[in-house]
Amino acid sequence: MALLETPNARPFSANNWGYPPHNQTSLQYVQQLVRTARLSRGSMVFAPLQQSWQDVSELSYLGDEGQTRTVAQMLDDTYTDAFLVMHKGTVITEQYRNGMGADSHHLLNSVSKSFVGMLVGILAQEGTINPNDSLVSYLPEFTDTAFQNTTLQQALDMTAAVRFGEDYEDRQADFWQEAAVVGWRPELVTAKSSTTLFEYACALTATEQTDGAHFHYRTVLTNVITMAIERATNRSAIQLVQDKIWQRLNPEQDAVVVVDESGFPYFGAGMNACARDLARFGQLLAQNGYYHDQQVVPEQWIEDTLRGNANVRSLFAAGAYTQLIPGGHYRNQTWADTNHDVLFCIGIHGQTIFVNQRRTFIVNFKSIS
Repeated sequence: MALLETPNARPFSANNWGYPPHNQTSLQYVQQLVRTARLSRGSMVFAPLQQSWQDVSELSYLGDEGQTRTVAQMLDDTYTDAFLVMHKGTVITEQYRNGMGADSHHLLNSVSKSFVGMLVGILAQEGTINPNDSLVSYLPEFTDTAFQNTTLQQALDMTAAVRFGEDYEDRQADFWQEAAVVGWRPELVTAKSSTTLFEYACALTATEQTDGAHFHYRTVLTNVITMAIERATNRSAIQLVQDKIWQRLNPEQDAVVVVDESGFPYFGAGMNACARDLARFGQLLAQNGYYHDQQVVPEQWIEDTLRGNANVRSLFAAGAYTQLIPGGHYRNQTWADTNHDVLFCIGIHGQTIFVNQRRTFIVNFKSIS
């Protein structure tokens, strides 16, 4: 495969773009490497975000190791490409680096998952889908697979039974094997490899636990939720996210999502968008699902995501991620800290929407976490 030259003259290909040093720039150019489909912003004239600039560069905070750091130091140390902070609906700082601009797309990685989680809440209120239903009730092809006893809610909360390795440093991990289906790691593709994400999911038969027994973060679960959505609605998930979420944000730009050869979207990690439009999504979450004079996501679904329940909190506390968010939980494809009224949408390399329900949130696109 031919190498691409970025503005910083860093060559990368579909096999190495996700690893240092290439991912210092490549996450802005994923559309040049793999198949994607567009989520149109529609024909509406967007309303610019309100702005009231403040210099936050010298604001300090206590780092993970107890050292005092400034915002400027954090942006430098983490290869930040875009950084945007809103407070009570107003942008107070917006910074771009490493060749990125306000209209630039950036790979969201697992921030993408939260769009699927919010879509399920919308469809549940409409009566199209029931989170307590089994995946098999929508996808009978999953009978005799690792998903045969999994409910949609267990998939949403990452407590399903399927065995799936999500160790990103292991280049042979299940995560990368699945990503190879959408062209992210073509060197992993063999004559026996699945050619679609649906075919890949149907081939998973091994389990690691009883459904609902433990919290274990696995990208494949987002993709099977998306499959159930398409089967329940008889519509493309791309069209649904576009019509029911993206266009209702009145965004500045189209978004795109990576797709497999059948056109099925890789919402587990494959959305690309600009920072300002992610700020609009963050504002929707901060306003309990309300945006642009309409209730986009049911308020109760946002509340359920933020508060969770005793079960998801206890499973999270017993898992490997409790150090990431002490006292937190994972609900509806979104991370949460109930004690501080915070929702998190988090991607592998530090892509983050940090939403404080007290009306402050941060959008941060990084190349390396």
